[in-house]
Amino acid sequence: MPSSKSPLAAPEIEALISLLGKVPGLGPRSARRAALQLLKKKDALMLPLAAALQDAAHKIKACANCGMLDANDPCTLCTAPARDDALICVVADVGDVWALERAAAYSGRYHVLGGVLAALDGVRPEDLRIAKLIERASQPGVREIILALSATVDGQTTAHYLTERLSTLGVAVTRLAHGVPVGGELELLDDGTLFTALASRRPS
Repeated sequence: MPSSKSPLAAPEIEALISLLGKVPGLGPRSARRAALQLLKKKDALMLPLAAALQDAAHKIKACANCGMLDANDPCTLCTAPARDDALICVVADVGDVWALERAAAYSGRYHVLGGVLAALDGVRPEDLRIAKLIERASQPGVREIILALSATVDGQTTAHYLTERLSTLGVAVTRLAHGVPVGGELELLDDGTLFTALASRRPS
């Protein structure tokens, strides 16, 4: 079987390809093509990308309140005065927040769990930001928790668990409805599907 490395590539290039290959969605071939384009367009692409990566690495952090990634803590979404404090939309990851914001169907607050419960992978309730969610849901004025979790087995298991945990707080707990297919990943859905799902949410 041929090696994935080129005998002519400098160690620096091999290191670049290796790191790019660890990015989700980029296999060895895609990583090599991306590395080649970066090297060919140093001034227009590689140097600005390197600066942006360094800037993000130093400035971006997780919001202590909702878990969103931002340069500010609390984040921009938590401090935006026009958003509805009575609604908290619970998602698994930051990518789901980006997807829902693109759909422009929601104007409340968010809570990023940091994943979903997964027994096979050893992800337990204490590994997620569930305690912080319970704390936020207990605050005066909160009237609805929207469970915007993917329609996978682990996503639905997490939704059931959260519904039970939230049931004693006196807040409505709803889930996304029409448009979210079973087994579908939230961040991969189109904007129209997400808009319909949010608009048609139902009691949990």
